[in-house]
Amino acid sequence: MSEKRVIAVCNQKGGVGKTTTVINLATCLATRLSSILIIDLDPQANATSGLGLDKNDIDKSVYDVLVDGLPIEEAIKHTGVEWLEIVPSSVDLIGAEVELVSMISRETKLKNALAGVSDSYNYIFIDCPPSLGLLTLNALTAADSVLIPIQCEYYAMEGLSQLLNTIHLVRQSLNPSLDIEGVLLTMFDARLNLSDQVAKEVRKFFDRRVFKTAIPRNVRLAESPSFGKPAIMYDRNSAGAQAYIKLADEFLSKKQQVAGEQDQG
Repeated sequence: MSEKRVIAVCNQKGGVGKTTTVINLATCLATRLSSILIIDLDPQANATSGLGLDKNDIDKSVYDVLVDGLPIEEAIKHTGVEWLEIVPSSVDLIGAEVELVSMISRETKLKNALAGVSDSYNYIFIDCPPSLGLLTLNALTAADSVLIPIQCEYYAMEGLSQLLNTIHLVRQSLNPSLDIEGVLLTMFDARLNLSDQVAKEVRKFFDRRVFKTAIPRNVRLAESPSFGKPAIMYDRNSAGAQAYIKLADEFLSKKQQVAGEQDQG
């Protein structure tokens, strides 16, 4: 039986490439005939619009699932990519943090909602908001692992201890099996000493958890969301698209390696 995993893409810093990574890694995996679901848990709804959906014309969203108990199947939308579906976000999600506070089992709303559909997908990616509030807690409680994008710029490691502490607390009280999927270097510019310095610092801190593939700064990668397309559908030959194709290869080979080690055990 093929692997089923829920992966939260998380970093409370904004602008580190979370949504870009969710959209493009998910698309690359979908083109390999993996069945993928994206949960857009960010009120900005950039994953929703980046896959061609009008975020102002969403009738049922992840807000309805979390706050009103709507079955998640009723909020799933098809994207323009075969094998790739999304539970969209909406502007209503801005108020969800406040509305969830008084609810029983507020941290497990997403986990409970996913229980009915998790067997239908090889991978479920959760695009987390740039904060460590209740929405992110829901993502970490529902996830098997966390993928952490880190941009190769000044203060890249700033706030990371806070995220790691949150992961530790979630393991203690809500999700003991939560693992770190990997750390992804984004906005890498080979011409800059700074990028190399940050990459070395991150690899020293996280060791083998850092993906070998780094995502470069790339104009086509930045442009593609405004056309409602993943980079590999917008310009497959661009450096950004090629980097995500390479990341998908590394992601899958890592999975196969772990599965082989488990079989031997």
